[in-house]
Amino acid sequence: MLIAAIILLSGSSLRLSDQVLIYHTVRRGDLQITVTERGNLQSQDEIKVICEVDDIDGDGVHGTPILWVIPNGSSVKKGELLVELDSSNHQERLDRQILDAEKARSEQIQARVKYENQKTQNQTKWAEAKLQVDLAELAKEQYLDEEGGTFQIELQNVELQIQEAQAGQLIEQTNLAGVEQLHKLGYRSSGELAEAQLRSLQAERRLATAISTKKELVEYQYPKTKMQLEGQLASAKRALQQVERDNEALLEQAKAATEAADEALKKEQELLARYKNDVDKSKIYAPQDGMVAYAILRSHWYRQEIRAGAAVRPQQTILTLPNLKKMKVTTTVHESVLDQIKIDLPATITVDAFPDRSYKGTVRSVAVLPDQDSWMSSDTKVYETVVTIDEEVSQLKPGMTAVVRIHVDRLKYVLTVPVQAIVQIGSETWCYVDARPNVERRMIKLGGTNDKFVEITEGLEEGDRVVLNPMAIVDESKQGVSEASGDEDFSEPTEDNPEQEVPPEDSPSPLQESGDPSRGDKASSLIFRETPES
Repeated sequence: MLIAAIILLSGSSLRLSDQVLIYHTVRRGDLQITVTERGNLQSQDEIKVICEVDDIDGDGVHGTPILWVIPNGSSVKKGELLVELDSSNHQERLDRQILDAEKARSEQIQARVKYENQKTQNQTKWAEAKLQVDLAELAKEQYLDEEGGTFQIELQNVELQIQEAQAGQLIEQTNLAGVEQLHKLGYRSSGELAEAQLRSLQAERRLATAISTKKELVEYQYPKTKMQLEGQLASAKRALQQVERDNEALLEQAKAATEAADEALKKEQELLARYKNDVDKSKIYAPQDGMVAYAILRSHWYRQEIRAGAAVRPQQTILTLPNLKKMKVTTTVHESVLDQIKIDLPATITVDAFPDRSYKGTVRSVAVLPDQDSWMSSDTKVYETVVTIDEEVSQLKPGMTAVVRIHVDRLKYVLTVPVQAIVQIGSETWCYVDARPNVERRMIKLGGTNDKFVEITEGLEEGDRVVLNPMAIVDESKQGVSEASGDEDFSEPTEDNPEQEVPPEDSPSPLQESGDPSRGDKASSLIFRETPES
């Protein structure tokens, strides 16, 4: 913390006889900003070991008796036996339940076989009906397919016949025109002309026949065949729907019987698993390494201890098992520095019991609300902060006192002086600087600080030498004021003189009254001592 001094008015000079002033040379360097708090060690992983065995109604025992429990404070490894509960009544109940579960399983098997047989029968009937539907759909698609269906093939054949007839007609007409021309010139006989005319008429007849065939196919044969195929498909679909409804009704009956048998078996198996779990949980093993700590049940009427013979209820905590390799420190941070504390900030932790050890840590949580259970004044607000130790530890126990230094920031290459060189009164802050043969009061401005050094942002330069024991100047000034004031006495009030006055804390110093602060004040009989450079 910064030193606050009370300096009294004593003219324009200081009476500092035979005083040793220790000096420190101001240097630039890195300044680690830390927040230091004290707290208590706790385990990061604390597992509660509870009773997971149900109480048996009507057995005359409230809870389950403990047959054996590991001694309190024992160090255990993962998998080591911690508690053994009395499981005799639970074992008898388990044996009876095994028989009931087997009977329910037999009934469930019979119901499931009937259900599976009904499913097979339904599948057979449905497959037959579905085959008829598929065949009808395939026949319809085969006839109506626009790319390669039966109708398209027939239509293409007819159109090909029409094209051939048209080509034949054109040939015969051309041939007839040639024969007629040659007949006029006398190169063809009348018989040849009549033969050419006959072939032309035959070509025209073939073309007309092909056109009539196409009309009959498109306008009559196509819609009739389409209606027949669609009717066959609709009948097949209705038959399939009827089969599906019949199958659904028969299957639901078999399914209901199966579900009833399944539910009965499920309940019996749940009871079997529950009773078996009670027997298995009668022996409790360590889920992790740690130290055993008995749980103590306190109430207004009684206090129950964990011991052999005591009965424990379901879900009652029997003991806790903290992991001593992973520890954390729970501390509190003052509201004045709360804004500097952030999650994941690094920290250094030391334990009072082992002062030669230090551990690396990390800030894991900072409370949003102030600690309501703090022993401090209600005007002082502190916030619970948890810092975990980031490495495995040994020999540390829950409840040990630890010191946490949270590394808030690191200021690079700044002017620093030890905190004991600083004097603060009210809103003014200064230090005493060597100005041999004088001592000069220098007004300064402060930056970041830790518990040893403080940053100087204004008022000092590198190489200045500051007084590390300003109280020597303060005490000598106070003595000079007392002698100069004659009868006035500013010593502490005593029982013999209760009316003695105490100077006010904000009394101005003689250096403040000297006028020019840069000139400084004379100091008589000063003994100067230089401190090693830090």
